[in-house]
Amino acid sequence: MKRIALALTMALALGACSSGSSKPAASSGPPTTTAGSSQTSQAPTSAPAGANPNAPEVNAAGDIPDNQVYVAYTPPSGGFSVKVPEGWARTEAGGAVTFTDKLNSVRMETVAAASAPTVQSAQQQEVPAIQASVRRYEAGKVTAVTRKAGTGVLITYRADAAPDPVTAKVVHDDVERYEFWKAGKLVILTLSGPQGADNVDPWRIVTDSFSWQ
Repeated sequence: MKRIALALTMALALGACSSGSSKPAASSGPPTTTAGSSQTSQAPTSAPAGANPNAPEVNAAGDIPDNQVYVAYTPPSGGFSVKVPEGWARTEAGGAVTFTDKLNSVRMETVAAASAPTVQSAQQQEVPAIQASVRRYEAGKVTAVTRKAGTGVLITYRADAAPDPVTAKVVHDDVERYEFWKAGKLVILTLSGPQGADNVDPWRIVTDSFSWQ
């Protein structure tokens, strides 16, 4: 009987040891992916604190910097003054003066006109002429505007800019054409930049600075 009891005791002890050794060891590493499993081996990453993944691009092509400096310019013929972005290249052709930088431009010219333009006259006469002279014309609006120099007419449209002389790339521009009249003189101030560029404030600075001399 003692031998039977001893054998039974040893069997129970071995069973207990076997049961304890089968318990899997705790793992301190990240979960792993097994075949057919829908879990991933890495925790999802999150955006940095304060970042907005839906925020628009800060410096889109054609955007004029907020810290741009403007300087007054008066053409050799006189008659008016207007502020233009400092540092832009100046060219003169066909009686017009143009300031350019990268993808934007400010063009100004003076022509004789017996009377001030109106929304109706611009729609009937000037819009067809513009459409015939530019590439890929897209009509905008013709409206009356008021600036510090007085009232004028604004014609907006879209058209292709001239091809880049180096890359031959063509940019589709948003164009704002302002017309101011006084004593038989019509000043045409044309501002252009890539479609979608946010230049509302810079263009307002330029057009608000226009003054007769």
